[in-house]
Amino acid sequence: MSDKRAVFDFEVRFSNGGALQGQDFRLDVGQGDISDRQLAAAVIAELRLLMVAEVTILNRRIIDEAHRRSPVARAAPLPGSTVLIDLSHTIEDGMITYKGLPAPLVCDHISRIQSRKTYAPGTEFQIGRIEMVGNTGTYLDTPFHRYEDGYDLSGLTLERVSDVPGVVVRVTGGHVRAIDWTHFAAVDVQDKAVLIHTGWDAHWRTDAYFENHVFLTRAAAEYLSDHGARLVGIDSYNIDDTNDGERPVHTVLLGAGIPIVEHMTNLAALPSEGFRFFAAPPRICGMGTFPVRAHAIIPA
Repeated sequence: MSDKRAVFDFEVRFSNGGALQGQDFRLDVGQGDISDRQLAAAVIAELRLLMVAEVTILNRRIIDEAHRRSPVARAAPLPGSTVLIDLSHTIEDGMITYKGLPAPLVCDHISRIQSRKTYAPGTEFQIGRIEMVGNTGTYLDTPFHRYEDGYDLSGLTLERVSDVPGVVVRVTGGHVRAIDWTHFAAVDVQDKAVLIHTGWDAHWRTDAYFENHVFLTRAAAEYLSDHGARLVGIDSYNIDDTNDGERPVHTVLLGAGIPIVEHMTNLAALPSEGFRFFAAPPRICGMGTFPVRAHAIIPA
């Protein structure tokens, strides 16, 4: 049986403006058929397009034609030193992370002055106290946050959140708030920590942070789940549209066992790929969310 190739026209619209068209584009499809959505994803990946809002496939047909592609060897990474990149906001007394939730209270449980009566002269300690909700600062959601029978912080495996190969998908400067699946089609998300760089962290600790934030669509969450993302993070106010009470992105990702890290920062400092990601919270039974010191290691 001969190889099959799809021949089709396409039009790509970008979320930051502009469009791209192609006629009689050819794509290897093996021995079977391929859907318009699969063709759209392949166009994005083959051309390595970013900020894609929509792809329209036209005049699709399948022909018998020999494939043109041969395997490409990937270069091994060079040994060398590494750099640590902090991706977390600082938690401070009185700060608001999510509108409507209480701010953390950070204070002394035992002050240095109080401790002096317990220890030898010249020896003193401070024991701090913090009262806060789990959704404070840069935090991680486990499935228990959304589902009663989902795993909680104590059931989160280190393999999900530590030393995970990462990729950054950049959607800064766009004209739309809703980030659709097309923005991820040019990226290999399989078994990766997928971090969405929106630039919204620039509004942190301002009133603008709480309004008209960038978020993912349900289709984007389904794409990330279907393509095997290990973790998804974002530097925005919420990964969902907060006007949608169904919270489709939390529902899809946490339903698939994929943890979410929200309120990240400093994603501009990361390369698009080639780094390792870490965001481990404490092991706590009966809680679904908790702050993390999210960070990445990249080659120097």
